Amino acid sequence: MIAKLTGTLDDFGADWAVIDVAGVGYLVHASAKTLSALGVRGDEAMVFTDLQVSENDMRLIGFASAAERDWFRMLLGVQGVGSKVALAILSALSTEELQRACAGGDAAMVARAQGVGPKLAGRIVNELRDKAGGLPTAPGAVSLPSPGSLSADAVSALQNLGFKPQVAASAVAHAVGELGEGAELNELVRVALRRAAG
Repeated sequence: MIAKLTGTLDDFGADWAVIDVAGVGYLVHASAKTLSALGVRGDEAMVFTDLQVSENDMRLIGFASAAERDWFRMLLGVQGVGSKVALAILSALSTEELQRACAGGDAAMVARAQGVGPKLAGRIVNELRDKAGGLPTAPGAVSLPSPGSLSADAVSALQNLGFKPQVAASAVAHAVGELGEGAELNELVRVALRRAAG
C-alpha cells in the first residue's frame, strides 16, 4: 500500500491534487485543509495517504498529517460515513476541533461539515467519544483565526510574504501566546515572522 508521497505539486482542484513523484503523477483526493497546506503549483509537497479500494474504483486519499489520516480512518468506521463525508468533516474541522467535539459530545460542531446532518453528527460524536482521547492531533495543525480579528490580519500579512496558511497561523498563534491577547498588530507580525522564518 502507498503510505506517503513526496514530490512536486503539479496541479490541484477543489478536492484533489496531482503530485508528481519522479515523473509519475498521482491523483490524490484531499480535504480543503490539506490542499491549503500543500501550497502552490511547483512547490514540494508531501502527503500521508490511504488507498480506498471498492468494486469499481480505486482512489488515493491524501493528508497533511498522519493524525488527519488516523481521524479519517476512524470516521470511516462510523456507519453512514464514507470517504466523501469524512473529507468534508476534515475540511470543516481541524483534528483538534474534531477531538474536542467528540470528547465533549458537541454534535453541532460536527454538523457544520457539508453533508452532515444532526442525526449523523450525533452518531459520530457518540461512537467516537471514547476513542477521541487516544488519537493524536496534528502538531501545528492550527485552525485559522476568525476573519476580522488581529490574528487573522497577522496571518494574512505573513501569507502575503509567501508563507503557507498553516505555517502563518501556527506562527501567529505562537506570537499571541508569547505576547498576550492585547498585542499590537505590528508586534504580532514581527514575532510571528521571526517564528515562521526560524
